[in-house]
This record gives sequence, structure tokens and C-alpha cells, in this order.
Amino acid sequence: MSNMSDRLSNAANSTIGGAKQAIGETIGNPNLAASGAAQKTQADTAQAAAQAKTHAEGLGDQIKGRAQQVVGSATGDRELQTKGHANEFEGDIERIV
Repeated sequence: MSNMSDRLSNAANSTIGGAKQAIGETIGNPNLAASGAAQKTQADTAQAAAQAKTHAEGLGDQIKGRAQQVVGSATGDRELQTKGHANEFEGDIERIV
């Protein structure tokens, strides 16, 4: 599963878990409330890990892009400079999302 799919799945599971917890508390069903709370906590933890992974990948792409730009500029390789700009931009986007 891709990191974006993981993040979407985690968000859905967090919402579902929170709803189960609220319904369980409302109707007086402690098992449902506990099950929902556990599902939400697990999803929130997985979501934090997925976000950290995306952030780290973005930082890596930014560093790679900057290095390609410097080397391309030093050697006069315009294609490498262009790749560097693209990789840096990709890293920016990954860190924002």
C-alpha cells in the first residue's frame, strides 16, 4: 500500500473509531466504546508514522535536488540542474502534504 493510501486509510479508521467510541459511550456500551477508542488510537499512531515517513522522504528529495542543482551548475549540465529543481520541488510538495 502506498504511503498516501496508508494515510487515507488511517484517517478513515480514526474517524470510524471515534464514532464507535462516541456511540458506545452514548448508548452505554463500554465494549463498543473501548473498541472504538483502541481503533482510533491505533489509526492516529499509524497516521503520525506515515506523516513522518512522508516528511523524511520530502527532505531527502529536497537535499538530492539541491545537490543536483549545485553539481549541474558547476559542470554546466543544464539537464542535471533541471532535474535538481524538479526533485527539490517534489520534496517541497511531499513535506507540505
